[in-house]
Amino acid sequence: MNKAVLAVLAALMLAALVAGCGGGDDTTDETVTLTKTEFIKQGDAICKKGNDQSEKEAEEFAEENGFTLEKASKDQLEEAVAEVLVPNVNQQAQELDELGAPEGDEEQVEEIIVSLEGAAGEIEDEPSAVFEGKVLKEPTELAKDYGFKVCGEE
Repeated sequence: MNKAVLAVLAALMLAALVAGCGGGDDTTDETVTLTKTEFIKQGDAICKKGNDQSEKEAEEFAEENGFTLEKASKDQLEEAVAEVLVPNVNQQAQELDELGAPEGDEEQVEEIIVSLEGAAGEIEDEPSAVFEGKVLKEPTELAKDYGFKVCGEE
């Protein structure tokens, strides 16, 4: 398992443990629903980790292919975007989805995830679109409006 999946699983297990420490009734509901604050905190951690990973992988990709990001041609940058950014954006969308939306926020969270997946698809089809700054605008604005800090950064 990769570190991202392990981190999400560890966070979910911790949330389940904390939720189970409240005393209360003896029901065995195993579904852990995050509060909006918890969801945003864990989601921002996913985005930060993903952004850091993208930066590192882009630098590694450039080095492996004999160029630097600062002096790369448009074609080299597009290749780096396709090979690094698209899988990373899809991974972030998947991990956010796996967190499970806070109760009552399912539609809003689904809209963010669908928008993020759509942006990844657009970038995959046309890598240069990312340089125009419009492709990630919608998911970024949706995330920011929801309350994300890191996921809502441009």
